[in-house]
Amino acid sequence: MGDTPQRSAHAGTGGTPVATSHEGPAGASARVAERPGNPGRPDGGLGGGGALPRARAFGAERAFRGLTLAAGTTVLVVIAAIAIFLVAKAVPALRANTESFWTFEGWFPNDNPPQFGIGALAFGTVLSSLLALLMAVPVALGIALYLSHYAPRRLGNALGFLIDLLAAVPSVVFGLWGRDYFAQPVADLSAWLNRYFGWIPIFGDGPYGNSILLGSVVLAIMVLPIITSLSREVFRQTPTANEEAALALGATRWEMIRTAVLPYGRPGVIAAVMLGLGRALGETIALALTLGSTYAISFNILASGGNSIAANIANRFAEANDTGRGALIASGLVLFAITLIVNITARAIIYRRREFTESAA
Repeated sequence: MGDTPQRSAHAGTGGTPVATSHEGPAGASARVAERPGNPGRPDGGLGGGGALPRARAFGAERAFRGLTLAAGTTVLVVIAAIAIFLVAKAVPALRANTESFWTFEGWFPNDNPPQFGIGALAFGTVLSSLLALLMAVPVALGIALYLSHYAPRRLGNALGFLIDLLAAVPSVVFGLWGRDYFAQPVADLSAWLNRYFGWIPIFGDGPYGNSILLGSVVLAIMVLPIITSLSREVFRQTPTANEEAALALGATRWEMIRTAVLPYGRPGVIAAVMLGLGRALGETIALALTLGSTYAISFNILASGGNSIAANIANRFAEANDTGRGALIASGLVLFAITLIVNITARAIIYRRREFTESAA
């Protein structure tokens, strides 16, 4: 009696004996306390201990947050250290320079007194990079759209793999190929452009050889796989509902791409183009092998000549004295600043575009 359970053979619906229990207040409270999920349990009623796992999860989250903060801070510290190193090494050469560093077009840092300027080198760097983007971006976007929306899946995956493999080719291979096998076709193209379009200032007279056009073509081929791969992945992220909605309204495939795919992927495409621009600005060996070695600001992209900051560093570093090495480091500081400005501009464009997209949604 009391708390002792009593069993009776009351038949249920199918005649099965049903056990009944008669418990007092103490037994009932004990059984309630044993039920899972009871708030009165010491572990919080989470089944298996809730306070300890929650504390561990919180500790892991704090550790991961600290790790990511340390990683981001390390990047900033490295960038600042590079900038400080470049400034410290460049200041003595800049003080010894007897010409304007920004406007002088010659490069004679080994002379006494030293004379050098960054004007022609910066002009050649920016011009060759912009021409490379002008040639590479339309082709890259066309390939990316074909791989993501036109090609069969197996063919698209195979071609995408080949394009990714092209990005792994060393720059010296592109430079040697451009100098030894591509220079003559580009020279013939330069003569043709001058014959029929010579009235345009950029298509001036020869002699034709290693030129801004040759270096830009090689750069375009080098940045093509980077822009193509990133743009293809961005286009594949377009929501299927957007594409199906455009097709359901009667749009053709190109109209669907123009109204649904391209607007959605515009920030990613801008990021891909800016990454390709950064790659082109910092290219060294390929341009050292395909550009000339002149120091002049000229918009004639066909004539032999031209130079860039990175190519000049590669070509002049071995013969430079202390002042010459400082001058080359000073030019590297300018290239560092140009690349930093390009990246900041790209980030600002992407951020503004994201705000516009979110407000429109």
